[in-house]
Amino acid sequence: MPEQPQTPRGAATYQRILDAATEEFAQHGIAGARVDRIVSAARTNKAQLYSYFGDKGQLFDAIFLDSLDSITNTVPIDAEDLADWAVRLYDEYLRRPDLIRLATWTRLERRPTGHLAESHDDYDDHKLSAIAAAQKAGQVRDGDPFDIMAMVIAMSMAWSPVSNVYAADSSEPAKVHSSRRSLLRECVSQAMRPH
Repeated sequence: MPEQPQTPRGAATYQRILDAATEEFAQHGIAGARVDRIVSAARTNKAQLYSYFGDKGQLFDAIFLDSLDSITNTVPIDAEDLADWAVRLYDEYLRRPDLIRLATWTRLERRPTGHLAESHDDYDDHKLSAIAAAQKAGQVRDGDPFDIMAMVIAMSMAWSPVSNVYAADSSEPAKVHSSRRSLLRECVSQAMRPH
């Protein structure tokens, strides 16, 4: 069983490993990631990495679940304004494209069908409840709350690193991002409006 760091120095090493591994996995995926590059970037050794995380697969799982927590906590759902939620997701993908790449690698290398995470209830239940409440209040169109959530997330990812058309970058002109936000807001508002 992997151990958790017990000292401030251990906690700092643990965080350096997480940071280096996040970058490595986002860039190269699970199969392409190299533990040697991770420990070099984290200024530690393999023994320490394996002590804290077990193996490369467990390290990826820890990082991926942390990325889901990050997006869930950084961009909490507002079911009464799903368009605003979509825009905030768009902004988070610009700020942290590595998080979307981790999800993409998970889909490609670990879970090609079904929910992206085994523990999806931990991430979805509160969102689904919020959407159902907004539907009951007549603020969101009828339909399965899960499908509503999936559609809004998909729309928010139109220009993300997983786009089949165009991946946006935070260095693009502010005017371009503003235009995309407006279009996204309008499209989500129209699509989720009660009929």
